[in-house]
Amino acid sequence: MANTMAGQSFSGRADRFWQRVTDGMQLSQLWEQFRADARSSYRLYSNDVDQERRAGESQGRHALHMAGKFFWAVMEKLTPARRLLLLIGLVLLFSGIQGVWQSANGLWIRNSFWGGLLLLALLLMEVGDRVVMKRDLQIAKEIQAWLLPSSPPAVPGLAIAFATRAANTVAGDYYDIFPRPGCEGPNPTFLIAIADVAGKSVPAAMLMATFQASLKTLSAACTSLADLVPKINTYACTNSQNGRRFTTAFIAEFDPSTRMLTYINAGHNSPILLRASGAVERLQAGGMPLGVMDQAPYQSAAVTLQPGDWVAAFTDGVIEAENPVQAQYGEDRLLTMLRWGAAMPPQALLDTILADITRFAQNAPQHDDITCMLLRAA
Repeated sequence: MANTMAGQSFSGRADRFWQRVTDGMQLSQLWEQFRADARSSYRLYSNDVDQERRAGESQGRHALHMAGKFFWAVMEKLTPARRLLLLIGLVLLFSGIQGVWQSANGLWIRNSFWGGLLLLALLLMEVGDRVVMKRDLQIAKEIQAWLLPSSPPAVPGLAIAFATRAANTVAGDYYDIFPRPGCEGPNPTFLIAIADVAGKSVPAAMLMATFQASLKTLSAACTSLADLVPKINTYACTNSQNGRRFTTAFIAEFDPSTRMLTYINAGHNSPILLRASGAVERLQAGGMPLGVMDQAPYQSAAVTLQPGDWVAAFTDGVIEAENPVQAQYGEDRLLTMLRWGAAMPPQALLDTILADITRFAQNAPQHDDITCMLLRAA
């Protein structure tokens, strides 16, 4: 009886330990997470490695050179002090392993112990850096969430849904809908924007914040889009590192009294206008991305939305989402989903589209931020 109770107690502790280590994930989920982490690490280090095989080089020699290059790619990601710690740890570890064949006096055990201890210390330092960075990124994510609307505003004549999925903790995509602060009156108009900053993660997120600030500030003046967008471009050019950090954007103004949508497409993916009749139009008029060239010309255009018309605005992360064989989701599939769900409420259709992207991508890594905005004229 005592043995049975002891066995159950040990089994319970082992189960709790396993749950704590794995966060309750299944082995298949752990394996997929390991594969995703391995792919991410490989991309990180392979960017610094020239993998081209030299002329006349044997397969074995090439593999040896590649191993050396990857080793130095890892070393160069560490501080000099940690590089030295890694080298000493590896020397002690491998000298201990070698010593098992040469000595029985325990020297190899001591070498292996100290080598393993140094590698563990290095691991703890790297984990500490990761925890601090993760905490800082989480704070940045929370700040970024404050810059984006949590729910669609009430816009007369429009039903709205939007959502975003960051490829990393923070994103470079931006979307917003708000009344023109300087144009409020009996019939206020609403500014609609979706944008994508070149790049990902922290640099793109920082530029996204500057774009949001410039858009909100400059739109406070009751000016037309034809005047507003060039001013935003001028501001973007001061932060674009000579055009390397440009921003594609679709900026529109909706007038509920006339149901007119005036827009400028600054190098962004052309939104899809699906008419209630089934006809498809693309909102393409505009100019080059923001931040590429100061004084760039921008052309505005306008469409009148009739009841039942849909406007789908999206970033390239939607249509360029890849599956494991690197096929892309594509605009045709997105349009098919729009046609199929045209009778659905915008939020339900958006949820369906995002679920379809997930099914299509399967377990392939997400390479870019995914943002989509749906507008349905009522």
